[in-house]
This record gives sequence, C-alpha cells and structure tokens, in this order.
Amino acid sequence: MSEGFDLRRIDRRIIFVLVLIAVVWPLITPLSLPMDVSPPVQNLYDTIEAIPAGSIVMLAGDYSPDTMPELQPMAETFIRHAFRNDLRLVVACLWPASPPLVERALLPLAEEYDKVDGVDYVNLGYMAGGTVTLLGMGASIPNTFPSNYGGTPVDEIPLMHEVENFDDIAFVMEVSAGTPGTREWVQQVQSRFRVSLGSGTTAVGAPNFYPYVQSGQLVGLLGGLKGAAEYETLVGAPGDATSGMDAQSVVHALIVVFIILGNVAYFAARRKGRA
Repeated sequence: MSEGFDLRRIDRRIIFVLVLIAVVWPLITPLSLPMDVSPPVQNLYDTIEAIPAGSIVMLAGDYSPDTMPELQPMAETFIRHAFRNDLRLVVACLWPASPPLVERALLPLAEEYDKVDGVDYVNLGYMAGGTVTLLGMGASIPNTFPSNYGGTPVDEIPLMHEVENFDDIAFVMEVSAGTPGTREWVQQVQSRFRVSLGSGTTAVGAPNFYPYVQSGQLVGLLGGLKGAAEYETLVGAPGDATSGMDAQSVVHALIVVFIILGNVAYFAARRKGRA
C-alpha cells in the first residue's frame, strides 16, 4: 500500500453515500435483475391462471400501513392478475386499516383495465369479529357485509347478486400481516369450506405457513418482498417489489466489496508492518 493512501482510513461518510446511491439508484431506475421463482409462488400463479374467465375471486386484505412495503405489491399484483384474466373480484377485510390500502391499489388498476365498480369488482370494506366474521361469510357473505366500503347496500350491487357464500368464490388470496390472517383463514375457512386458498405474508411470518403449503391447505405462498417480486415477474409487471429486491441485491454486493477491501487493507498493512 502506498503511504499516501490507506483503505483503513477512508471517511465513513463516503461509505454511507455509496450505500445511499446503491439503494436509490435501483428504485429510480429498475435493473430487473434475474430472479429465480420458488415453487410456492409458481404454484400460486399457476392456480390463478387455471381459473376460468368470468369466475369470482376474493382478495382478503389483512394488513396495515407499516407492512405496506412487503404486502401492498402482493395485493396490487393479484388485482392486476385477476383483471388481466377477466376474473371478477370481491375484497373483504378483517383489519380496519386495510380497505383504504386495497382501494389505493384497486382504483388505478380498475381504470387501466376498464373495470366497473359493482359489476367487475367490489370492495366490501372492513368487518370486525375475526373468526366469527369468517364463519359468518361461510353462511352468507351479503349478511356478513351488508354494504360496501362506500356504504352502498349489497343488494344494490350487481356482482353481489351472484355471491352468497364461499361456494361462489373460485379462489381466495389472503394478504396477511398477522392475526386475524392466514392462520385463521386456513383453520376456519379452508378446512371447513374447502376453499382454494393462497397467501401472501411478511418475510418474518412466512416460515410459519410453509407447512400449510406442504399439506395442500395453501395452494401457494408469497413470502415477503422476494415472494412479491417473484409474483410480479410471473405476471409480467415489475413494480415496487422488484425494485426493492434490485436495491437489496446491489447493497448486498456493495457490502461484499467493502468486506473484501477491508480484508485486503488489513493484510496489506500487516505485511508492511512485518517488513
């Protein structure tokens, strides 16, 4: 090492700036780095692809703003997938914070695909009760959710004339951040009413639900940001999750470079000291 430059004495602010650039750059200009798709994500995608056009599917939004970076891309991509395949969509939420988050994803995509509120989709909003609400939906979804998110009675919504209970729902996508969430949907709905059920959860929660995939109670599972990015890749609509994974990959690569340079500097200084 030359006496004028020592890697061990690099100003830490330079490292902070490089990490900032590594994070922001892929978010502004997505790199679309290659991504392997895991079997649980592929199975979920294939299941939805096999649903006949015109069928009714459900999005169960059970998350809050603090988990949006991981879960909002899952909800958005499922809505896009459903609309692209001409599936009709019913949204029902067990968390009070979820309806406006789903609505935020729903309205732009409905406009993009020329879908009509009340005919091609309906947001039923939030209903308290957790497990009790799920069991009520098994008997009658209109009785459990008497009006939509905007307050319109369900008997005035054309789509809801075709929905009585889970027998009329071809598939349920549960996007879950906790309780009530995926576990309750599996135990109270899938086991009782034999609903075809998929799930998207936070990365920290996903390991709890892979046994349900292995048992066949979940047809597929999106685990955290990576699962969301894999789903975006399959649907052909890279979005926030893909950009987030690009940023994560670039930062990891940068950290590896820092580790290598640090070791090079250490051993070079040690050799120089012995000399």
